[in-house]
Amino acid sequence: MVESTYIWDLLEEVSDPEVPVLSVVDLGVVREVSIQDEQVYITITPTYSGCPAMKTMEDDIRKKLAEHQVKKVIIETVLSPAWTTDWLSENGRYKLKEYGIAPPENEVDKSVLFSEPTRVPCPKCDSTNTRMISQFGSTACKAHYQCNSCKEPYDYFKCLK
Repeated sequence: MVESTYIWDLLEEVSDPEVPVLSVVDLGVVREVSIQDEQVYITITPTYSGCPAMKTMEDDIRKKLAEHQVKKVIIETVLSPAWTTDWLSENGRYKLKEYGIAPPENEVDKSVLFSEPTRVPCPKCDSTNTRMISQFGSTACKAHYQCNSCKEPYDYFKCLK
């Protein structure tokens, strides 16, 4: 009989298709794993409701489990509660920075304070002398920044609460 810890370990090997340095577990997309009558149930939540990578994640999860002879799998996508960057693992935050993407900062609510964009430390040199280039980066969950100190451009994984 398959144990849920075994399934969680396999899911650690499934990469996020948009940020391949992260697993779907690091990203916090996998919310629950349960096993009933030899059937594996996995609950996933998209980073945002229109995330185009969810189908790929689901396919990759099925493929990884099938490689390990786990074939009775039901994957349910749930939208509530909504995913937040709080669900990123500490290991995932570390991996993002090492990959060159600034992990989420604890941002103030921009609807209350109309101020400067968040100062996001550069993942290369840690300078906070940075500026937002575009509110939208290579994916909807990232913004594009540039470090004024080392001049490197980089993505910032936006804080979603």
